[in-house]
Amino acid sequence: MADDLIHDPKGGMPRLLEIMRRLRDPETGCPWDIEQDFSTIAPYTIEEAYEVADAIEREAWDELKGELGDLLFQSVFHAQMATERGLFTFDEVADTMSDKMVARHPHVFGDESNQKSADQQTRDWETIKAAERASKKQKGTLDGVAVGLPALLRAVKLQKRAARVGFDWPDIRHVVDKIVEEAGELAEARDTMSQTEIEEEFGDMLFVMANLARHLDLDPEAALRATNQKFIRRFEAVEAKLAERGKRPEESTLEEMDGLWDAVKIEEKAKTSDT
Repeated sequence: MADDLIHDPKGGMPRLLEIMRRLRDPETGCPWDIEQDFSTIAPYTIEEAYEVADAIEREAWDELKGELGDLLFQSVFHAQMATERGLFTFDEVADTMSDKMVARHPHVFGDESNQKSADQQTRDWETIKAAERASKKQKGTLDGVAVGLPALLRAVKLQKRAARVGFDWPDIRHVVDKIVEEAGELAEARDTMSQTEIEEEFGDMLFVMANLARHLDLDPEAALRATNQKFIRRFEAVEAKLAERGKRPEESTLEEMDGLWDAVKIEEKAKTSDT
């Protein structure tokens, strides 16, 4: 019966759970899967989440189904390891999330009116989450901000928590002034401080840049991903122009490539204005 399920193309979630159970079977499973634990699988979980974000960023909708499946498999993998230890099951994971969503949306599943603004719903959401943290004995303002988050995202979350209790610059001008200050300190650090001190100053600079993103209502991770893609697109265009001249980048000079880079930017702006 289990084999029938495993080979059933319409087996859905039960099929995936059975496949995971079989992969971890200590006698007949896959040696690699059997050897894994929570800590070794966690990096793959993070990687798969980024693969989902990447597919969405590129609007690669034909790839998104597979990427979401990869991410789902990570949850199944963790849940199977937890089941083996007697910690919890996949069904309990799903039930926990369902309970959380119902509790956090009383305006949808309870008696509260759903005639609220998005801002009011956000404030209500934060109030509910604060109550949840209190029930977990997380009393500090910054308690519960996950350590494993990407650093820029975690910086924004820490700053949002601090801002809720009034620890925040009143307007964006103060943030920009702080960026100028940190940039100056970083320039000085390069010549007078140790590598550790330079790293600290650079971290301060990034932290303030994350704060600027928050004040501008931007996601710094998304902004940097977009800039990475822009850099790839423009550099590949420079390579293409060099190829037309019978050259590779390593056979060119910085001056030549910089000139081609400016040309690519002008071409991009012209295309944008045409549309």
